[in-house]
Amino acid sequence: MSIELSIEFFPPHTDEGVEKLRATRQRLAALKPEFFSVTYGAGGSTRERTLAVVMEIAAEGFDAAPHLSCIGSTRAGVREMLADFAGRGIRRIVALRGDLPSGMVDAGEFRYANELVEFIRAETGDRFRIEVAAYPEWHPQSKSPREDLLNFKRKVDAGADSAITQYFYNADAYGHFVAEARALGITVPIIPGIMPVASFSKLARFSDACGAEIPRWMRRKFESFGDDTDSIRAFGLDVVAELCQRLIDDGAPGLHFYSMNQSGLTLELCRRLGLAAA
Repeated sequence: MSIELSIEFFPPHTDEGVEKLRATRQRLAALKPEFFSVTYGAGGSTRERTLAVVMEIAAEGFDAAPHLSCIGSTRAGVREMLADFAGRGIRRIVALRGDLPSGMVDAGEFRYANELVEFIRAETGDRFRIEVAAYPEWHPQSKSPREDLLNFKRKVDAGADSAITQYFYNADAYGHFVAEARALGITVPIIPGIMPVASFSKLARFSDACGAEIPRWMRRKFESFGDDTDSIRAFGLDVVAELCQRLIDDGAPGLHFYSMNQSGLTLELCRRLGLAAA
């Protein structure tokens, strides 16, 4: 089966985390992903660590995509980073609005991700492949589904090449979003974001904060397991594998795994899907 895979990491905070991520990458490299992406802290707080991980990935022979957020950034600062990326041979960027760090009042010279995409294109032409975010269940700060969809279109019209979605557990939400995007004339690939379930309590907190819905039946089932981590892991694998298979069957152009710097769940999901060696 031929389907494009990509995998996201975050930059570790400790030397031990750096070593663990190296081992994780080595295991996930067996999946031959199209690219690895590396997140970028609020207001650029992890800039150097993000770049260090990206350069290690590139040195290992993989396409590496740093996240670049515009909140808290200046045009001069972004221009400098783009030149740095280009000089290091980076060919892909994940362009995001990003979050304003706690206590920071100045949002910078960009307000929205479409302005960042437009700036990257104006400064560098087609030098970079630009990925942007999409929200099948709508961005939590959007006023309406229609406004959110139009915001997505602005990013594409500004020059985005493809999109990666927020994770979700409802395949119908993704299918409906893609259909509405196509009806607006959006033709770029929209890659579903996949979040394996390692800990339900952490997933619930994160989902409540970012607006990703955990269907009630799933939430109740997870809650029924209490602290039984083996049952949570097994049920999570079943649910997410079924979701991925349906997405593939329905024609999704790829899968983007939010690995949380772990390899086991992503590898097992890909094995079940026939995307990795048994």
